[in-house]
Amino acid sequence: MDVLKKVPVREQDAKVRAKNFDEVCLGYNEEEAKCEASRCINCNNAQCVKGCPVSINIPGFIEQVKNGDYKKAYEIISESSALPAVCGRVCPQESQCEGKCIRGIKGEALSIGKLERFVADWAASNGIKPSVSADKKGKKVAVIGSGPAGLTCAGDLAKMGYDVTIFEALHEAGGVLVYGIPEFRLPKEKVVKKEIENVKALGVKIETNVIIGKSVTIDELIENEGFEAVFIGSGAGLPKFMGIPGETANGVFSANEFLTRSNLMKAFNEASPTPIKRGQKVAVVGGGNVAMDAARTALRLGAEVHIVYRRSEEELPARVEEVHHAKEEGIIFDLLTNPTKILTDENGWVSGIECIKMELGEPDASGRRRPVEVAGSEFVIDVDTVIMSLGTSPNPLISSTTEGLDVNNRKCIVASEEDGKTSKAAVYAGGDAVTGAATVILAMGAGKAGAKGIDEYLSAK
Repeated sequence: MDVLKKVPVREQDAKVRAKNFDEVCLGYNEEEAKCEASRCINCNNAQCVKGCPVSINIPGFIEQVKNGDYKKAYEIISESSALPAVCGRVCPQESQCEGKCIRGIKGEALSIGKLERFVADWAASNGIKPSVSADKKGKKVAVIGSGPAGLTCAGDLAKMGYDVTIFEALHEAGGVLVYGIPEFRLPKEKVVKKEIENVKALGVKIETNVIIGKSVTIDELIENEGFEAVFIGSGAGLPKFMGIPGETANGVFSANEFLTRSNLMKAFNEASPTPIKRGQKVAVVGGGNVAMDAARTALRLGAEVHIVYRRSEEELPARVEEVHHAKEEGIIFDLLTNPTKILTDENGWVSGIECIKMELGEPDASGRRRPVEVAGSEFVIDVDTVIMSLGTSPNPLISSTTEGLDVNNRKCIVASEEDGKTSKAAVYAGGDAVTGAATVILAMGAGKAGAKGIDEYLSAK
């Protein structure tokens, strides 16, 4: 084998997968995993660990894969991560652990994510569960939100011996893992539900259909329900729009609504009672991972799909892998293009999207070159559906119903990056509720920090 190159991962053929919701990436088999693990040079000063927001002992678990001891590999990963099968699929490894891999200096970085996925899937197939703490502290902690931040915080606290209850607003646990990420990237039954069951196996209780701020407030949880600390991991589910003419027309959706209908409510299935707009020609405005997810979902529902993004391909914030898959499947990229107006027919339905061409000028505050309109370059893309994927912000319900909880000008909760501590005593926060929309693994890192902060606070009481 060529140690400078990754062992290729098997995938569904692009023409086949564009018509189904089955998982695109098929992962490594045992032989492939051991072969890829053998490429690891087991550095003394492993940079990959420094690139992991939850600090998994990456060389340690890979060494066990190399030895064929997958149970031990899973135990090593589980010391740091509650969601390895999820992270192995959706984490941006190329900019984190794999981005710092020494093997990548003279060749291709190790496929750390694919190896993590292999170990997690092997453990699930063989009924291996994370270990449970025998020592109970007799102290109750509430966790708001069952997304990656909440599940990670709850799992870590349960391992420390705390009595943890997660409160989830929706009817199903998982947060963005169940409503935001499509089945073809993250299978719900095979992956998400099994990882949630592993968290519950640690003793964590999950109550669904509980809207904090409506059903019960944080103050009531502390004052009336006996919870000694609270972690807020409620995410950022409030969509943003451009504010252009025609944006309230029939056939305009936020990516959040579109993906929730498909992912959580299974609207892609003809038997589902939840409707979804099956456009013939769809424009998705935005260039992040959520935009790719929305575009690839619309494609699978039978549409011709355009990604409309105001910068160039180099500035696309989506993962390179997701852009590559979208192109393979036939998504059309209208780059350096900015919508100015949504056109409608006589019945108020979308009939097109008016755009203007852009060129890149000087860098803006984000460090990316600012897109500037090209005069006289207006044109129309004929579409019947527009999906806005411009980012999200936290729902202000929790902050507005919790006295003494500081938020910033973006309506994000102000919390310490180190331990999740907020301005309100006994209340901690992390993930998208604090940072705005970010990645699954960064939310998990914040969940770990919050668990550490809560343990230090309650241990000192």
